[in-house]
Amino acid sequence: MDKIFDTDKRIRLGIWGLGRGQSFINSAKWLNLDVVAGCDINAEMRKGFHKNVPDAFVTADEDEFLALDFDAVLVATYLPDHTEHAIKALRAGKHVMCEVTAFMTPADGVRLVEAVEASGKIYHLLENCPFSKANMYLKKLWDEGFFGDFIYGEYEYVHCVRHLSYAYNFRVDGKHLLIEPGWVVHNWRAALNIHYYNTHSLGPLMHITGLRPVAVEAFPNAVLMPGTLAAEGCKTSNAASLIRMSNGGVMRNLMGGMTMDNHAGGRLWGTRAGADKMDDNRLRICIGADGSGLKTWVDPEWPAIGRFAETAGHGGADFWELYYFAREILTGEKGSWDVYAASDVTLAGILAARSARQGGAPQTIPDFRDKHQRDAYRDDHDEGARRFDPGAVFPADADKSLVGEFNAVMVELYRNDGAIMHVYTVLQGMRLYDRILEGFDRLHIVTEAIRLKKRLPEIKNLCEKARRMADAYPDSVGGRTLAYGLDQAPLDAIMEPDKTIARIDAWLDKLK
Repeated sequence: MDKIFDTDKRIRLGIWGLGRGQSFINSAKWLNLDVVAGCDINAEMRKGFHKNVPDAFVTADEDEFLALDFDAVLVATYLPDHTEHAIKALRAGKHVMCEVTAFMTPADGVRLVEAVEASGKIYHLLENCPFSKANMYLKKLWDEGFFGDFIYGEYEYVHCVRHLSYAYNFRVDGKHLLIEPGWVVHNWRAALNIHYYNTHSLGPLMHITGLRPVAVEAFPNAVLMPGTLAAEGCKTSNAASLIRMSNGGVMRNLMGGMTMDNHAGGRLWGTRAGADKMDDNRLRICIGADGSGLKTWVDPEWPAIGRFAETAGHGGADFWELYYFAREILTGEKGSWDVYAASDVTLAGILAARSARQGGAPQTIPDFRDKHQRDAYRDDHDEGARRFDPGAVFPADADKSLVGEFNAVMVELYRNDGAIMHVYTVLQGMRLYDRILEGFDRLHIVTEAIRLKKRLPEIKNLCEKARRMADAYPDSVGGRTLAYGLDQAPLDAIMEPDKTIARIDAWLDKLK
């Protein structure tokens, strides 16, 4: 096996949270990381971990897990638990790398920073989007002075995964593992104000430019995507904020799940050059230190060991997260996402949500490197933020035989190849077909139209189940969620499948 680090020292790693956490197993082997233990409350995830790492210890008991003799913990548990679990691991004498985000309130951020400082251990935030090939290449050019000073930027992480409010991001025998019981939604995804999940868009700009956010403002947006849990005051489908960076430049930060995904697309303007990677992560750079300069497509390159990243998750980014963590443990060379950078990016989201609650009032983002600034937020538990009980989707006395199907129905309606997407793909594709440029896209629409004819009765049945639940509990969060989704769905096409099939057949005949 090729060696990345010039040492035979190994790092014994425990993974806490075996859904997302297992995606790092393959990359670990290149980086002197031996996965020796796993912990999760979910039996199916423990079973999957044992299959992937048969020689590792696995348990549902976090205390038993942390009592084991290993060096570092990868925390990938529920987002609201990240602070407590990271602190507990640090106090157990472990280095910590933690999934995003780092904490949910400024007070928890103070506790985390001071726990890291007291422990003498290494803490990294597992923010992956800065480590795409394009973003790492932009970082290299920026550090060379190619772009000059930062003026303005736009980054976004728009990823429509509504079904993950009702199922784990984990499959068993190819099927989504549903949240059980079926009337209880996901611990945090289902009702998260998406401002809190801002690291995948702000993170790349911070990493590339080396700047930190110093102020933020955001307006509320109350329009929900159908299928999003109608937990008013908590859940949002999208979140946009304006952030002032430490050099005086400004960035627009966009997060959410809407009708056009863009995973960490971005644009940057410097005083010497500009860059655009909004189009499928392709990179275009404007040279000449002028807006009318040559706009040329560029093939970005990895750093020297990039070949190891090619097969890792998230376009190679998962490899680099582990690499910088292992490098700091083995060599002492610092990584980018220490607890202070983690605080910068996390606070920007918390305070953007606060700004939106206050009608767009600007918020100063403190620098938690400074103890005096931390002191002002030591007791800031973000009391104004509303939290949603994932078990309160329906009334406590609801008919469980009826609402027990809620999660299953929502997943089938709104998964990425779900019923609603399928129907709209065909209806909208038929409308646009003559103007679509790509032959493959036209073929896809024809294929989906043929497949929909067989699937329509099943989709009608799903909508009838949804209507029964909505009508039974119209004033509940679940009832409002279902009713809004049905109101936005193409019910004329769904509820009269014979007419829709005849329409599809007539359209297909015209194509012959």
